[in-house]
Amino acid sequence: MEIQAIRVNADELTSFCKRAFKKYGFSDKDADTITDVLLAADLYGVDTHGSQRLEMYRKQIQKGFIHVENQPKIAFETPISAVVDGNRAMGQVVGKYAMEIAIEKAKKSGIGLVTVRNSNHYGIASYYSKLACNEGLIGVSMTNSFPVVVPTFGKHPMMGTNPIAVSIPADPVDFNFDVATSVVAYGKVEVRNKKGIELPVGWGINDEGKDAINPMDIINGIAYRTCGLHPLGGSSELFGGHKGFGFSLIVEFLTAILSNGFTSNHSEDDGIAGICHYFMAIDPNLFGDAEQIKSHWNTYLQEVRDSEKAYQQDRIYIHGEKEAEKHQDRLDNGVPILPKTLEEMENLAKQLDMEFGITLPE
Repeated sequence: MEIQAIRVNADELTSFCKRAFKKYGFSDKDADTITDVLLAADLYGVDTHGSQRLEMYRKQIQKGFIHVENQPKIAFETPISAVVDGNRAMGQVVGKYAMEIAIEKAKKSGIGLVTVRNSNHYGIASYYSKLACNEGLIGVSMTNSFPVVVPTFGKHPMMGTNPIAVSIPADPVDFNFDVATSVVAYGKVEVRNKKGIELPVGWGINDEGKDAINPMDIINGIAYRTCGLHPLGGSSELFGGHKGFGFSLIVEFLTAILSNGFTSNHSEDDGIAGICHYFMAIDPNLFGDAEQIKSHWNTYLQEVRDSEKAYQQDRIYIHGEKEAEKHQDRLDNGVPILPKTLEEMENLAKQLDMEFGITLPE
């Protein structure tokens, strides 16, 4: 039987996260940034990357992957590009810093390209691409991660889930595309484990090289790097697994190779997470009148929405629409949090000697 989530007040959840990160020693500014990224995920319905991640961050702070007091810095720079050393700081702090550099360069020169090394998990990729979009720019955000994805025809994880996010100004809702280059995000395996339900066939393989059904087979296998998730498209070339594999390698190049950082298979070596990111901001005025470009984009997206629907389907969703609708629903009706995550949060509050402060139903 699937374990059901419990709705909690968004303001109380925000307060909990901010108080927790301040207890760790983060500044008010950094605690606000980290919380903003986590709550964006929770409110958008990306349940794998919101408060569900608090336990992972606790462990990474305790292990010394994340250095609470550290700040990122520029290691190399040109008028349109930069390499940022994350300095083992919190990934959300590093990510916002790097994208703000890309945005500034795009406003001055039309384009900004920033690659990052020596960072940590930064949350949802689209948070950062949306920062650029909010400034009227085209935003791109990518990251590698600890190794969880096997190559096509391979058994050992060599890549992260390596998401790609692209945000483009549009009406009535900005186009906001954010996907892993694996079949699913690793967090979805963790969520299914917390819900007590099996994995669909085709998500990944166990340490025998066979389809994994039990979430713990993937979780344990990834911990020992003996198995993992499949690339987007699945285990073979029949449905395009080699395409997801290729996209994942491109993310590794833009994030880790260009920054001279760690590729996913070397992350967490020697007690260093070494996660790498890539950010790009583009001013559409490079190609003509930005408002005319946006209008043309809006027209096309509406034509897609209005096109004929498949059997028993009544709507075509453009990327970003579901997230916008969930955002409003969760502000109004609460954020669904699984009991296991709430238990982790209660334990965290005790460890940090702070009030839990989240109202739960009787």
